[in-house]
Amino acid sequence: MFNKIIKRGARKGARGHDAAAAEPRGAAPSSSSGGAAPVTVNHASRASASPVPPSPTSPHAAAAAAPSPAPAAQQPSLLEPLPLLRDVPAGDRPGLLLRKLRLVAALFDFSDSLKHPREKEAKRQALLELVDYVQAPTAAANANAPARLPDAVQEALVAAISANIFRPLPPALYESAANIDPNATPDDEEEPYLDPAWPHLQLVYELLLRYVVSPDTDTKVAKRYVDHAFVLRLLDHFDSEDPREREYLKTVLHRIYGKFMVHRPFIRKAINNVFYRFIFETERHNGIGELLEILGSIINGFALPMKEEHKLFLSRALIPLHKPKSVGIYHQQLSYCIVQFVEKDYKLADAVIRGLLKYWPVINCQKEVLFLGELEEVLEATQPAEFQRCMVPLFKQIGRCLNSAHFQVAERALFLWNNDHIVSLIAQNRGVIFPIIFEALERNIQSHWNQAVHGLTANVRKMFLDMDSDLFDECHQQYIEKEEKAKELEEQRESAWRQLEAVAAKASGDDMVLVK
Repeated sequence: MFNKIIKRGARKGARGHDAAAAEPRGAAPSSSSGGAAPVTVNHASRASASPVPPSPTSPHAAAAAAPSPAPAAQQPSLLEPLPLLRDVPAGDRPGLLLRKLRLVAALFDFSDSLKHPREKEAKRQALLELVDYVQAPTAAANANAPARLPDAVQEALVAAISANIFRPLPPALYESAANIDPNATPDDEEEPYLDPAWPHLQLVYELLLRYVVSPDTDTKVAKRYVDHAFVLRLLDHFDSEDPREREYLKTVLHRIYGKFMVHRPFIRKAINNVFYRFIFETERHNGIGELLEILGSIINGFALPMKEEHKLFLSRALIPLHKPKSVGIYHQQLSYCIVQFVEKDYKLADAVIRGLLKYWPVINCQKEVLFLGELEEVLEATQPAEFQRCMVPLFKQIGRCLNSAHFQVAERALFLWNNDHIVSLIAQNRGVIFPIIFEALERNIQSHWNQAVHGLTANVRKMFLDMDSDLFDECHQQYIEKEEKAKELEEQRESAWRQLEAVAAKASGDDMVLVK
């Protein structure tokens, strides 16, 4: 409770300081102030705040080398009345588009609604018009008509979008709280941070999405502006705490992957790198679930036979994603991706099951329940040959789950016998599985504290008896002999200790005190 109070206080304090002390680029002092412009302070405390430097051959290099846009108050054209695009001749539209995009590229401080209201409204209206214009179908009836978005307009469009989207993200909750409590971790119950600039950012993302999916967007031209550097910066912003922004990023990146075939290998590799850093370095990232949703669709489209690159991605990235403590946040999406691999190539089932066993939680019962649910889905798609390769270590782990003191873990393990496909696999290999699992079932019958677990165990035990009574009797006899032997060993151990105590007492005299 104390840590939660500390974290909330730190978060509010950090954000309040950012809003009061910093004004983003492009924001100008109000017209009523006659003093000097305030000093701009960047709170670039996160990795995404440092954009990837563009390559020298990229159009972004020129934009990066150019001076930063002037503050809004120093651009007199921002409030200049501009005609609507539909009201000007087609030949004059490219110039008007460039003027409107200069307005869109201007940045304002949205943490204070009283600053620059007219400029913000003019920018919003320009964004709305641009979104409608980009998504409108082509009016030209012949193929020789000039493009609706010339190269210069496309370059300015992507530059204006980049100026708005690729901003320093605010400090994350765990970064603010770490200043007070170094052991602070993100709280699942904490409300997500909602960016005050989202009403305008949403229009910018919508403009980007419409540009990417528009049939008028030629990928041969657009790939010069939506390049690798642009994709990397999009991926950086998946760490945004605003779930609305992550949802748009997910849709945009998925559309880019679908339309720009030349970028597909690079996008997959970049997502891999995000996962590697999350697994082996930070274990903190807000957008793992959204990235896995994109990968779920990508994996669904893999051709057969599956490339070695994709199999390596499964073994080196997806399966290790079960390791972090926060796996519960994105486990549903992760499980879907894993099952997609097994359904695509059933021969991967053995590697997947052994990977799950490798990262099986030891003391986290909630993670165990999630793993058992995923295991059932994987076994549903597993063929008998692959099942036989991993059934011995698999059912040793299931036996440990059956005897878990946490009733949800034991109950979820027993639910595996409600799946007809799994029961058929067990029946085909009952000679190996029965001896492994029988002892766990008997211990549950004799000593488990939960009545629901006790009843489910009795049902599974009866299922074994009906399936092969001779094997059941044999396993029962082996269990009795093992228990008797264990009892004899315990008695021998106690007898040996008593003899040692007697010898020690005789050697030390009657003054020795024995502790029993």
